[in-house]
Amino acid sequence: MTPAARLSAAIEVLDAILGGHAPEVVLTNWGRANRFAGSGDRAAIRDLVYDALRCRASFAALGGGLSGRGLVLGGVRAQGLDEDALFSGQGHAPAPVTERDAGHSPQGYDALDCPPWLGAKLEASLGADFAATMRALQSRAPVFVRVNLARLTRDEAIAALAAEGIGAKPVTWVHTALEVVENARKIQTSSAYETGLIELQDASSQAVVAGLYLTPNAKVLDYCAGGGGKALALAARGAKVWAHDAFPARMADLPQRSARAGQRVMITALPAETKPYDVVLTDVPCSGSGSWRRDPAGKWALTEARLAEVTALQAQIMDEAAPLVRHGGTLAYATCSLLADENEAQVQGFLRRHTGWVAKVQKRFSPLDGGDGFFMATLTRM
Repeated sequence: MTPAARLSAAIEVLDAILGGHAPEVVLTNWGRANRFAGSGDRAAIRDLVYDALRCRASFAALGGGLSGRGLVLGGVRAQGLDEDALFSGQGHAPAPVTERDAGHSPQGYDALDCPPWLGAKLEASLGADFAATMRALQSRAPVFVRVNLARLTRDEAIAALAAEGIGAKPVTWVHTALEVVENARKIQTSSAYETGLIELQDASSQAVVAGLYLTPNAKVLDYCAGGGGKALALAARGAKVWAHDAFPARMADLPQRSARAGQRVMITALPAETKPYDVVLTDVPCSGSGSWRRDPAGKWALTEARLAEVTALQAQIMDEAAPLVRHGGTLAYATCSLLADENEAQVQGFLRRHTGWVAKVQKRFSPLDGGDGFFMATLTRM
């Protein structure tokens, strides 16, 4: 496909997404319906689509409207490319640019691709880092892997990946993490991945696990395990790990992944039966504002009502998990959110509702460090 034909395809996909369909579903369906497109074409179209979703407000302003055409044209203009050559109407290129495609420079929150209703909350939460953080979220996220240190060192992992043509370098602020800097799309078909030597996991997510104090053979519950990435990371540290999720289907491949990694993670539907635990990790559902680079559609789908629902759920989960912690043990709370309403305010609310607990650590991880935006707090049961 020519570059112009890829733009036409991205316009088609974006129009479907703006019509209410999930990006991954639309991209998959487009690929199945257009089998002439090679893997390179599909990857390029995917990149165009996700770049447009990350920068939806600013590209719409530049491109003359919130439509697939407007977003793609806005992206072309943002990069300073020759729009007349790409929008020529020849072959499979988009139709030529007309006066109806006139755009303007984005202003205010639109220039930062920040949903206007969330702007004040994010400014209050991020302070002086607000604008820089929002700009960081306009770009593609780096790819990180967690090295299974129970089986090899980081240097050995770098060498193993290099032998498969994948470039990686250490992340200085997380001792388990590597940033993939070359051929990231080869990771999931690499021998290192397929044999459990590495796992795809954001650096900030790894830092949350690395920041937990664990005694030898600590008994740990991952209460909101999801896919199980943190449960596996905890097991790699030598903990005895139980994994639980309100939606067990999310953990469907966890047994296979734990076997591949050479670790044991016990899945439980009734975590109270094996209480108390030394550490209970609650990586709660959240707005996902810290990971908008990876899920840009989620940024624009979030509503004030949904945020209220999710903050209520976060408090409920903390209340449910607290009795599972032994006296002297730790309740760890984590989100991939940038909002104080979901972070510090939740910790304060928990301490108001529960006596006999003390907050030991509260820490934010910023996209400005390279990984996703995360928050973690540890509370000790006295």
